Amino acid sequence: MKIQCLAIVAGAAMGLVACGSDDDAPGAQTPSFNDAYVELKRESFQSVIDGKNTDLFTIKNSKGAFAKVTNLGAKFEQIVVPDKSGKFGDVILGYETIDTVKGGQPSMGAFIGRYANRIGGGTFALDGTPYTITINEAAPRNNVLHGGAKGGRFRVYDAQQLSDSAVQMNLTYLDAEDADAANEITGFPGTLEVQVVYSMTETNEIHVKYSAKALDKKTVFNFTSHSFFNLGNSPTSPILDHVIRVEADQVLEIDDRLLPTGVLRDVSGTPMDFRTAKTFRQDYQAPYDLLNLVGGGGAGIAGGYDNHYAITKPSEGALSFAASAQEPSSGRKMEVWSTEPGLQVFTGQNLTGQVPRDVGKGNVTYQPYYAFCLEPSHFPDSPNQPSFPSTTLDVGETYEGEIVYKFSVVP
Repeated sequence: MKIQCLAIVAGAAMGLVACGSDDDAPGAQTPSFNDAYVELKRESFQSVIDGKNTDLFTIKNSKGAFAKVTNLGAKFEQIVVPDKSGKFGDVILGYETIDTVKGGQPSMGAFIGRYANRIGGGTFALDGTPYTITINEAAPRNNVLHGGAKGGRFRVYDAQQLSDSAVQMNLTYLDAEDADAANEITGFPGTLEVQVVYSMTETNEIHVKYSAKALDKKTVFNFTSHSFFNLGNSPTSPILDHVIRVEADQVLEIDDRLLPTGVLRDVSGTPMDFRTAKTFRQDYQAPYDLLNLVGGGGAGIAGGYDNHYAITKPSEGALSFAASAQEPSSGRKMEVWSTEPGLQVFTGQNLTGQVPRDVGKGNVTYQPYYAFCLEPSHFPDSPNQPSFPSTTLDVGETYEGEIVYKFSVVP
């Protein structure tokens, strides 16, 4: 394998190197890479965790774009696409080794399950039977977040490279595997088989197709892909000037535990309205209760979004446009399409420079607003909100979903 690297003087202090390989980014000509591109080495992700082998997998097209995914948490660690000048650059935050993935933000890049987002108090009932999950979001919120301690973001998936452009990952959640009898914890019910396939097209689209089947008990599910995006040419440039559009007339009202109240608010005339494209900066510090709760309120950060939108869809389950983001200087644009009914919009205010958690590729220390997330999923706490779209799977039932990231450039 031929590696071409160019040390970048401006980025040397951060350990940034522009590298390319003919294995990872094929094409008629050697692609040009921007200053912030860091080569990820497969061997740095090969280890054994919980008795299972970890690795780094590449999906790519013939145009030079590629993505790298580790089977620990089925996490995207790198997505490399061109800017308006043709230079290729990395558009997500991530880590350089399996050890830094383990010590890093657990949600960063992950395929989240068995239940993405929050379940209030860690409790819900199915057909009158109560279930209790160990809380992993501390007081005063006291919720289960992103599947709890046994969530997929901490697990090693079985992985298979299907082709140069596709990789498949499988994980089985066992019935009551997170139970704790001493503390009256039942754990999630039922055996749930999950499969996710990542693929890249010739038009720089990344497809995330997933399915889940309940084998032996009725259970609950909720999945999302949780990459932290920055479409600029440097991971240290804040994302506040990205131009965002969200296809949603309504946003979920939340309480001080960030749980939905069951009310869907009209976004008209509020800082929550992204139906006409605007920057995050325009309203992220606006004095509005749904922003105060997730931003400057309890977090001590100046502001930001961490809110769930009800996506306006042509029909239930249709693969349709959910949101877009555009970065003016690089010209990169990303559209998010999804079959899911909702979308979490997050401006990365929990990136606070903690060591080692927030130290990523190139030894860059991730700070507030270095990235944003657009997370398609079902609504938070749906098992406790009968009016929300159902997240229940009966025995033998299969749920199928898809998320698509469409990358392009504009002048």
